[in-house]
Amino acid sequence: MNPQPDQLDRKRWLALYVLCAGVLMIVLDITIVNVALPSIQDDLGFSQSNLAWVVNAYLIPFGGLLLLAGRLGDLLGQRRVFLAGLAVFVSASLLCALSQSQEMLIAARFIQGIGGALTSAVVLGMIVTMFPKPSEQAKAIGVYGFVASAGGSIGLLAGGVLTEAISWHWIFFINLPVGIATAVATRRLVPDHKGIGLAEGADVPGALLITASLMLGTYTILEVSEVGWLAAQTLILGAISLALGAAFIARQARIPNPLMPLRLFRSRNVSGANALQALLVAGMFAMFFLGALYLQEILGYDPLQVGLAFLPATLVMGTLSLGFSERLIMRFGARRTLMPGLALIGAGLLLFARTPVDGTFVADVLPPMLVIGVGIGTSFPALMTVAMSGATPQDSGLASGLVNTSAQVGGAIGLAVLATLATGRTDDLEAAGAAHEAALNSGFHLAYLVGAGLVAIALAIAVVVLREVDPAAAHAAPQEGEGAAAGEREPIYSEA
Repeated sequence: MNPQPDQLDRKRWLALYVLCAGVLMIVLDITIVNVALPSIQDDLGFSQSNLAWVVNAYLIPFGGLLLLAGRLGDLLGQRRVFLAGLAVFVSASLLCALSQSQEMLIAARFIQGIGGALTSAVVLGMIVTMFPKPSEQAKAIGVYGFVASAGGSIGLLAGGVLTEAISWHWIFFINLPVGIATAVATRRLVPDHKGIGLAEGADVPGALLITASLMLGTYTILEVSEVGWLAAQTLILGAISLALGAAFIARQARIPNPLMPLRLFRSRNVSGANALQALLVAGMFAMFFLGALYLQEILGYDPLQVGLAFLPATLVMGTLSLGFSERLIMRFGARRTLMPGLALIGAGLLLFARTPVDGTFVADVLPPMLVIGVGIGTSFPALMTVAMSGATPQDSGLASGLVNTSAQVGGAIGLAVLATLATGRTDDLEAAGAAHEAALNSGFHLAYLVGAGLVAIALAIAVVVLREVDPAAAHAAPQEGEGAAAGEREPIYSEA
């Protein structure tokens, strides 16, 4: 007996929630560890410089493998890559939880980053494939947008609760039941679409080039806070990373079955949305990371209080992403919904630049957090809609990996730039005789202003570069002359 349409529809939405549970687990793990770092340092005897590797060992493979993982989803099947990533991530989480030495924890975190990349890179591709209708896709991407954007602040709260109530080991143990349940539900609910086959893009040299470029680039950026932007290490490794990336692009332009077809970037929406996201995420790191430092080091909040402080913004993001983003996108269009959201994020960062040393949560922290929460809740689903509009099953995994890569690289560069500027301003003011807290807060203010400037550039890209996506055209069959001919693949994006 064949399933009824309403049963199939219910199964699709359950599948979406399962995929988003996997994404939430990955996103949480990026920030949940930050709260537990002092406890990990005390327990395993990390030095201050080595402690950064608890985070970096995860971020380097995560940022380096997203693009390759997305393409592997297209070639081998996205569900298969998602499940493989879950298996690696959960196994590595167990090793992290059981770690009794610095070396074991760092090695397990590296493996965990590999699993995280495999898992998260293909989710957006699966979503646009499962929900081809514009209204349904907008709603589904709203759910994904909430998880991707608010997961970081949820991680701060979860990290504080688990670390203070039990121990830091439990920030990793918690991944085991969540990951296993997600894997079981994925096998039951998510359709298993076969990939297009390795013959369509099994470019091993290209895969090595782009993975090496992104991993080396991520490492170089993460080390900037230790060695500086003009250090020989930064300049040499950065040049090598760029050279590897250039070699990868040159190779993709000349081989018949490239790992990353360069035709993706002929679309203004593809290039513009990814550039916009890199700038937006870079600017938003001013709130998520430096805002958390302001709460801890200036206002004296403990980790649990920091997590609770971000909760109102998270609730606003969730309400808009889950309840209103689809209506706004369908009524006004993704681009028109995106632009006011970007403006609100920039305004919220400007409000953060007014926070005083003796600030209070209600008067000085809550207003900008709510403004930014509204901005993120409206802009992120709209941005994902533009970035994935018209993605075909053949290329949706690569498009998904590209979106995740631009966010990861933008976040890494943004944090390095903002932290360096803030530290430089603080050091200069302290050298001039300013009090430590006043100098520290002034450094944060500079970072907020620069972050607002980056968001302003992102808004300019939305105005000048992006084109409104016509939902009907984005999902219609390609017209003659646009790749519909026999033997050619459909263009990955359609633009009005």
